[in-house]
Amino acid sequence: MDRLFVEKKPEFNSAAGSLLNDLRTSLQLDGLESLRIVQRYDLEGLDPDQLEAASRLILSEPQVDTTSRELLLADDEQWFAVEYLPGQFDQRADSAAQCVQILTQQQRPLIASAQVIILKGSLNDKDLSRIKEFTINTVDSRESPLEPPATLALVPPPLPDVAILDDFRDRDEAALGAL
Repeated sequence: MDRLFVEKKPEFNSAAGSLLNDLRTSLQLDGLESLRIVQRYDLEGLDPDQLEAASRLILSEPQVDTTSRELLLADDEQWFAVEYLPGQFDQRADSAAQCVQILTQQQRPLIASAQVIILKGSLNDKDLSRIKEFTINTVDSRESPLEPPATLALVPPPLPDVAILDDFRDRDEAALGAL
């Protein structure tokens, strides 16, 4: 499992400026000084050379992005990540996986993406909670855990045991009603 962080250089990160303005205006957060948006990719099934090529050619634009294997934070920054719920279609991850498959001419790798929002300023826990409520659409997304997953393969939960009803067809209406 590999993790890659891709961030637009400040002069190209218009999405961060828009979100910062929305948060300051809508939530009245005067203590919020700045905001950064970083795209996080978890990749499974690539060797180091393939990961390097995918990073440079597909997951980032070297002219406008910086890439890192670790999330680079200043001491006064807080962050959280937003990912799609399991089973929701992640167009960014799917497109990246298709492009990497074309690049490597091998089996499609497993790729998951999340958006990391980095906040700088004097924010308390209540402010951070309000920001999360504003930015996370709970219908299709959730806050992403800090640790990378062990695997990106979707593993369904074990099915519960099914009750076996003896002599079901032989029961009368009273017995079926009681059941």
